[in-house]
Amino acid sequence: MTVADAVRGHWADRFIPPGLRPYARLSRLERPIGWWLLLWPCWWSAALAAGASGARWPDPWHLVLFMIGAIAMRGAGCTYNDIVDRDIDDKVARTRSRPIPSGQVSVTQAKLFMVLQALIGFLVLVQFNGFAILLGIASLGVVAIYPFMKRITDWPQFVLGLAFSWGALMGWAAVFGRLDGAAFALYAGAILWTIGYDTIYAHQDKEDDAILGVRSTARLFGRATRPLLALFFLAAVIALGLACRLAGAGMAAYGGLVLFAAHLAWQVVRIDIDDPDLCLMLFRANRDAGWLFFLGLVADAALGRL
Repeated sequence: MTVADAVRGHWADRFIPPGLRPYARLSRLERPIGWWLLLWPCWWSAALAAGASGARWPDPWHLVLFMIGAIAMRGAGCTYNDIVDRDIDDKVARTRSRPIPSGQVSVTQAKLFMVLQALIGFLVLVQFNGFAILLGIASLGVVAIYPFMKRITDWPQFVLGLAFSWGALMGWAAVFGRLDGAAFALYAGAILWTIGYDTIYAHQDKEDDAILGVRSTARLFGRATRPLLALFFLAAVIALGLACRLAGAGMAAYGGLVLFAAHLAWQVVRIDIDDPDLCLMLFRANRDAGWLFFLGLVADAALGRL
């Protein structure tokens, strides 16, 4: 069965055996934008910490570990979210063909698959220092409550930001074994960025959400989305700039931040909250925005913070 909001023609559909495809869709393998967005704060933090420590390059092993962990934990999180939201997903046109509501995977099978993915994430986590391990475990509390937030607050995007931006703390902790002001500023900036891009994403479902009573910043902001989106993106850029300053970053880092800011401004100009396809395109474009800032941080470390 085809999942309505899946990416067509992805390698997961071409090469994974049919019997395993529902599990690939539970973990959203055919929609890599999710793990990219989870990965960017990790890689930003690793690159910022590399420059602050005097290294000429983020630790390649850390980058690999963060990527594996992002893919595994994003998959576990999506599976958990689908288990919690199965009754809601069954009532929304875009999600009712997902594996659990469509009957392709039972709830028990989904739970076992979630545990398997979480174990992979744990094996990644224990490769870091003790402080980073404890910090990573602490993130599970935020991850656990996120799926329920859309039922009780208009700000589930903020809670998603708390969870998805945790890597901004992890990269720094993996290098220094502690947290400093630069890491906290990076975390704040990533949270604000997440609120912005996930508000764009949530505009795809606002009609169904209104019927079901599901809450979101998309519904809260409504026609004021464009100016509020600009405000959150601006605040994100300011916070990321503060992180660079606190870490002693050089001009290349700020150059990457300027390009990142320009990309966010383009999203604000382009958005049409009544065009779901455009909202999805702009949401996915944040992968490229993440590259711009990351490459600036990497160049800054490589150039010795000129």
